[in-house]
Amino acid sequence: MPDIFTLENKIKQIIDDLKGLCSTNGLSNQASEEVVITSVFLYKFLNDKFMSNLKEFAAELDMDYKDVLKNENYEMDAFYDSYPQDVAFTYDETIEYLINKTSNDRFYELFDDALEKISNDTKNEAFSVDTADGGRKPLFTRITENVEASKRNNFAKNIFGIISQDKFDFGDAFKNNFDFYSTIFEYLIKDYNVASGVYAEYFTPQAISSIISKILVNMTPVEDKVYEVYDPSAGSGSLVLHLANELGEGSFGDKAHVFAQDISGKSSRFLRINMLLNGLTGSLDNIIEGDTLETPAHYNTPHDATSGVKQFDYITANPPFKTDFSSTRNGIEQKWAECEEHEGLKRFWAGIPKIPNKKKESMAIYLCFIQHILWSLKPDGKAAVIVPTGFITAQSGIEKTIRQTIIEKKWLKGVISFPSNIFANTGTNVSVMFIDKSNQDGEILLVDASKLGTKVKDGKNQKTVLSNEEIEKIYNTFINQEEIDDFSVKVTYDQITEKNYSFSAGQYFEVKIEFVELTQDEFNQKMATYTANLDKLFSEGKSLEDSIKERLGELKYE
Repeated sequence: MPDIFTLENKIKQIIDDLKGLCSTNGLSNQASEEVVITSVFLYKFLNDKFMSNLKEFAAELDMDYKDVLKNENYEMDAFYDSYPQDVAFTYDETIEYLINKTSNDRFYELFDDALEKISNDTKNEAFSVDTADGGRKPLFTRITENVEASKRNNFAKNIFGIISQDKFDFGDAFKNNFDFYSTIFEYLIKDYNVASGVYAEYFTPQAISSIISKILVNMTPVEDKVYEVYDPSAGSGSLVLHLANELGEGSFGDKAHVFAQDISGKSSRFLRINMLLNGLTGSLDNIIEGDTLETPAHYNTPHDATSGVKQFDYITANPPFKTDFSSTRNGIEQKWAECEEHEGLKRFWAGIPKIPNKKKESMAIYLCFIQHILWSLKPDGKAAVIVPTGFITAQSGIEKTIRQTIIEKKWLKGVISFPSNIFANTGTNVSVMFIDKSNQDGEILLVDASKLGTKVKDGKNQKTVLSNEEIEKIYNTFINQEEIDDFSVKVTYDQITEKNYSFSAGQYFEVKIEFVELTQDEFNQKMATYTANLDKLFSEGKSLEDSIKERLGELKYE
């Protein structure tokens, strides 16, 4: 049995081989490359899991799995009922069957047909992604159509040459946990989901996701029940899936019922893959591709916008900070006016940021997300929102209005400010704001972690990496509400009000002045030294003054 590192390397080799194949077929650096890589990888994973489950099921019946396959009217129906959380295949859609058809001159059509059949099978309807306009995006598309017609057959055959090798199911990869699959997933998408500042293309580092999930789950005791967790700008799902994993399982299964929305088709596809890898298939129906701000997809009554946006137990979000949202701003503003009131507020109660005249891409769209998150949180809900650090001290505008409301409503649990370049592709300093609507007593901790981390090169960019010890220091300090000199400080709602609603830890650190006892002789010696130094400076100054005057006197009019 291989160790986990051997298994991980074998799976990564599949990804590398597929990327190499795409490169030789002219797909490098094209959008179609990402579709091919992720789709083929997912097909390989689901196929191997299907075959592993089938063999396990057959063994329980003391049958050969091929005999089970022959009796589709009984054993196979029972098999599908036993594994409803997994994508269902028929044998002619599997790698084991199709690998024997590669000599066919139109093998590529057999492969594409199999992918379409899997996507269209009624047993697999839940594995598609809904869109905000009521449509559905299938699990797979016709992969070989991404290359020229003359190359398709060889392309399909070479794909099977890679995925038919005993790599993914070597040592039974399906028994591994979230940490294993989060590493595999990050490797899979690392070339395709870059924090470039484009709306919905952000990727939250694993370290930040881990810190956030541990803190959220430890804010109050977690009960043996289902929690509804939400990310309105989910991206590829790092934040919300870390939280789901941290909540763990209860006596009934997963404690997390995941809801998410993202405007990006690519990110929504990544999130679906991430959830399939981690077995969270029961929540796939709640993954919506669409514009959260203009057309939120989750309501108190499903598919009924008049019932008001749904409220959740936990919310995590790394929203886009600034982007050109001018094309939909007026629509948002109109829908804002139509929203039902909740506790005397409207969904965008602090206002919608204006479109900058000269730089439309600088519209601070994250301010809308913060308001949507606070609106979508249950009365005792918990949330963590990544914000630009400038938000926590801004002295005017929507930023200050939001912070003032949070303090007046007594919703703040704390803030952590992180080092610069914690996101590889943006130099924007970020902080994480933790909200707890039940924190009425006001136990608040502000943490300045901006001096932690090690600078490393990540391609052309500089990145700050937190060590495991630093990660543990951050979340343990917050969870234990511990005060550490120049690192963390406890504050009250009244203190924050006095500081003009600043959430910056540095403004609350105690200024310490050290007093040292001196003898008379030590005092006299220090005073003599200071006097001598001043005499020297004065002398040098006088010399410089005389020199300048002398030079000025030498100047003549010509």
